[in-house]
Amino acid sequence: MDGEELTEQETALYDRQIRVWGADAQRRLSKAHILVSGLKGTVAEFCKNVVLAGVGSLTLIDDRPVTEEALSANFLIAPDENNLSGKSIAELCCDSLKDFNPMVRVSVEKGDLSSFGGDFYDKFDVVVVSCCSQTAKKLINEKCRKLAKRVAFYAVDCRDSCGEIFVDLQNYTYSKEAIAVPWKSLPRRMSKLYYAMRVIERFEEAEGRNPGQTSIEDLPKVLKLRKEVCEAHSLNESSIPDLLLERLVTGTREFPPVCAIVGGILGQEVIKAISGKGDPVKNFFFFDAMEGKGTIEDISEPNNGS
Repeated sequence: MDGEELTEQETALYDRQIRVWGADAQRRLSKAHILVSGLKGTVAEFCKNVVLAGVGSLTLIDDRPVTEEALSANFLIAPDENNLSGKSIAELCCDSLKDFNPMVRVSVEKGDLSSFGGDFYDKFDVVVVSCCSQTAKKLINEKCRKLAKRVAFYAVDCRDSCGEIFVDLQNYTYSKEAIAVPWKSLPRRMSKLYYAMRVIERFEEAEGRNPGQTSIEDLPKVLKLRKEVCEAHSLNESSIPDLLLERLVTGTREFPPVCAIVGGILGQEVIKAISGKGDPVKNFFFFDAMEGKGTIEDISEPNNGS
């Protein structure tokens, strides 16, 4: 991202931002290439933010057809039946994002992100994934880590009024596999949402479900899995409250106000990572609207100095 200087057109369009974070930071943004997979409401908010900020390019992956759920949370999809026919979610979002900032190159890639080879990821500076399993997240993160260049990796999920962001900037002293850190080594006041999200992910994978494919009928099995996981990690079950798990398995749709908050934080974090302005989140961010606050948790391997 050390290419040519900003053009006159870029300098004029991004004048206010340049006054805030400087021309060099804006230049870095203008040369950055971002890949996004899984365009739910939170990610739509993120895409809008980075396009308006003036990144170089944004590549979208989401082959799913439009559903009622997508329309309820993704403001980039206009509820016009004449425009929806035959188009994927990524294609519809692409059309809208081009209107936000014509100077940003927005395109669509088709296929399963986890099946792409390392050469594909090497074209990007930032990879953001959502709507995928824990196994897929780990696989994609590992592919990014194996590249010679540094590719920042983010995973984001929102369920009901809760949201989670995971950050891996590689050159920071983050745990390589934060989700593999033994729970007994984590702080006593650890976010309950961290534990609850891991239980839900395990349940969905064990049952062969896609992310968000749960209902109140699944709660007994989820509570049983919680008991098994807590016993394996020597963790008190009270750290994962029944009511929180119930909210996550029944409220599978995103809550638009939470999408705006979590998507806004994610956009801010990616801009910080690209521009070099500001300290990044290390390495999880959680938001629960019921508590009315966001929490940053540093989940690292014991005794690794991070």
